[in-house]
Amino acid sequence: MSEPAISERDRLQYFLDQQRAAVLAILEGLDESQLHTPVLPSGWTPIGLVLHLAGAEAMWFQRVARGTQPQVSWDDGLDDPPYDPEAAFTTAHSSAAVIEHYRRQCQISNEVLHSLDLDAAPAAEHGLDWPGEPITDLRWVALHLIEETARHAGHLDAARELLDGATGKGPR
Repeated sequence: MSEPAISERDRLQYFLDQQRAAVLAILEGLDESQLHTPVLPSGWTPIGLVLHLAGAEAMWFQRVARGTQPQVSWDDGLDDPPYDPEAAFTTAHSSAAVIEHYRRQCQISNEVLHSLDLDAAPAAEHGLDWPGEPITDLRWVALHLIEETARHAGHLDAARELLDGATGKGPR
C-alpha cells in the first residue's frame, strides 16, 4: 500500500516546525541569567536571538507575504527599541515574554502559510537591501524562514555549549 501524498505546503510546515522546535529545545533548562548572557564577542544573547527570530517571522510572513503591519504588544510593559541592524541581538524583556511572543508570531506565520497560495507574489516590499535573487512568492518566504531559523538554531547550539556544556539539544 502506498503512502498518502504529502503536500508541498505540509512539507514546508514540517521543516519549519522542526527548526522552531529545535530553537526552543536548545533553550530549555537555561535560567534567566544564562538566557541574557552574551557568550560571543558580538554581544548577542540567546533570548535576544529568539526575539530576532520572532521579528523575522513577523516581517516575512505578515509584512512581506500578507502585506500587513505586524502588531506587537508586550504583557511586561516594555517596548522594543527601534530596529538597529548593527546592534547585537539583546533584549530587556523576560525570557518568558520573548518565548510567548515567538510562539505567537510562529502561530500567525502558520496562519499566513495556510491562507495564501504558495505561488502568491509578495504583497509588500521587505525594505531591506536584499542581495541576489528576487523574492518571488510565499514558497520563497517559507524556505527563507526555514533557512533563517536553522542558521540561528546552530548559533544557539554553540551558545548553549559555551554556557553550560550541554550539546545535542533539540529534536534532531
